[in-house]
Amino acid sequence: MTGLHEAVDDYLTIRRALGFKLVEHQRLLPQFAAFLEHAGADTITTELAVEWASRTRGAESWKAQRLSIVRGFAKYMRTINPKTEIPPEGILCGQPQRSIPYLFSDHEVTRLLAAAGTMSPPLRAATFTTILGLLAVTGMRIGEAVALDRDDVDLDAGVVTVRNTKFGKSRQLPLHPSSTQALANYARVRDALCPTSSGESFFLSCHRSRPDKSTIQEGFRELRAAAQISTAPGVSAATLHDFRHTFAVNTLRDWHRDGSDVQAKMLWLATYLGHAKPSSSFWYLTGAPELLALAAARLETTMEDMT
Repeated sequence: MTGLHEAVDDYLTIRRALGFKLVEHQRLLPQFAAFLEHAGADTITTELAVEWASRTRGAESWKAQRLSIVRGFAKYMRTINPKTEIPPEGILCGQPQRSIPYLFSDHEVTRLLAAAGTMSPPLRAATFTTILGLLAVTGMRIGEAVALDRDDVDLDAGVVTVRNTKFGKSRQLPLHPSSTQALANYARVRDALCPTSSGESFFLSCHRSRPDKSTIQEGFRELRAAAQISTAPGVSAATLHDFRHTFAVNTLRDWHRDGSDVQAKMLWLATYLGHAKPSSSFWYLTGAPELLALAAARLETTMEDMT
């Protein structure tokens, strides 16, 4: 079964070269290979794949996800060993469902920024205010924001470069002049409070080092309470990632209202957000009832024009 373990390594190498990080694949596929070895199997079978995927105390959605990871590997192995069986889809039910995102109103964003401005010390207030504002106007991931270096923020051109993102690619985000001015103001405050700092990070923590993502998330929970942003019982509380959802939904809403060709512009949104494929951005069409209503109205108009 050494050959199967080597095949796992080759498979991961090939897919990573295509931009996938495959964190769970790296952890689970070697376990699956060891399971086959212990079972004395010399190839992947549907029966063994389902048995392995079901050997977890997790929810049905997690079992289905485990089998999905094996299915992808099996498709690769089929090109090497024709006897490989590819587990059909639908054997394990309970595919993971996306949670309903929280969509911030403009007033709620204003309250959050105001609360961030009251933090202490002053550097913490400036850092939180600017990071939250940047997330709101760009839809960046929090990990991308804290990873920004000073050379990534071109204040003259009004462009932020996001490097080595979730799918191993970089992208440039043009900013509105007001956003560029906010970043310039932060840089002046940062340099005045930390004149001897020589690090590369654009944002600084109170320790004059790059902010930790978990620290920003913890601080956001404090700000969320201070800004009195709550959700209905049973609904997940708002998170930093919901700034990304809000940005995408607002962009799509504005395009619909302007009568733009939304489908033609989806590639723009996917590129700006750093999605691997436009289909990932289409999910945001279901992110708000208003969007669904606008999309339905556009469809109805189109159908009337065709009759």
